[in-house]
Amino acid sequence: MEIALSPFLPEALLVDFPEIDAQHEEVFTRIESLKAGCFGNTYVDIAEFQALLDSFTLHFATEERIAEDAGIDFTAHAKIHRDTLDLLRKALGDVIKGERDAHAFLRYAEYWFERHIREDDKRFVATLQESRHFRLPRSRRPVSNRLFSARA
Repeated sequence: MEIALSPFLPEALLVDFPEIDAQHEEVFTRIESLKAGCFGNTYVDIAEFQALLDSFTLHFATEERIAEDAGIDFTAHAKIHRDTLDLLRKALGDVIKGERDAHAFLRYAEYWFERHIREDDKRFVATLQESRHFRLPRSRRPVSNRLFSARA
């Protein structure tokens, strides 16, 4: 199954699972959109920031469902998800109260997500690939379809 994504998800962060790659792309796209909307602007669209957190929540729930379907112990990974959502909610509350810069929040969310994909999600998908009871769909896109990569 080929999926056409915008250029915000670098090739190096693809995990080769279409549903997960699409959700990773959605999160990065939301972050980039929020960064562009906040640039040179003091207004923060709280609904859009909340939609970003909703994207994280949906993505984490998807991974947890996939792990459960595959019979994989996901306890430690799920704890990372819960802890991160708690941290992001608190940080967004600080942005709303004017105690934290919106760009700092977005930079942190982006950095955390890139690291999480590299260190946790790729390992999770590798575990899925090793599972005898779970077959992964293929999502790898040809590099020639990529216009550019937003991150290295």
